Amino acid sequence: MRRTDQRRAAVVALYQRDVTGRPLSELLDERATGFTHELVDGVDADLEQLDALIELYAQDWTVDRIAPLERNIMRVALHEMLHRDDIPAEVAIDEAVEAAKELCAAEAPAFVNGILGSVQRDRAAPA
Repeated sequence: MRRTDQRRAAVVALYQRDVTGRPLSELLDERATGFTHELVDGVDADLEQLDALIELYAQDWTVDRIAPLERNIMRVALHEMLHRDDIPAEVAIDEAVEAAKELCAAEAPAFVNGILGSVQRDRAAPA
């Protein structure tokens, strides 16, 4: 299974949790890969940090005002950018933008790209 599909599965499970309140253990397909589980578990463990970053870069937006699907696409990408050395930030951003194109409203890809790109630029800037 392609990593793109595994990322989508993670986003969908996280989205469903946000919308329904059901536990992640009930929402992940029994055939979910190890990579999907790692993404879901990583986002769940780092949720406060990821949401704080989203709020910081989403000027004048609180995380709860962002559509749940967009929010979870960004959470997965940020988790990859911050905690997965095997995934280049550019890949995480590109995957998130493509997911937003497929799954969200027309303005979502630019919004997702803007936030993730800003995080990456600040992380790459010399201290």
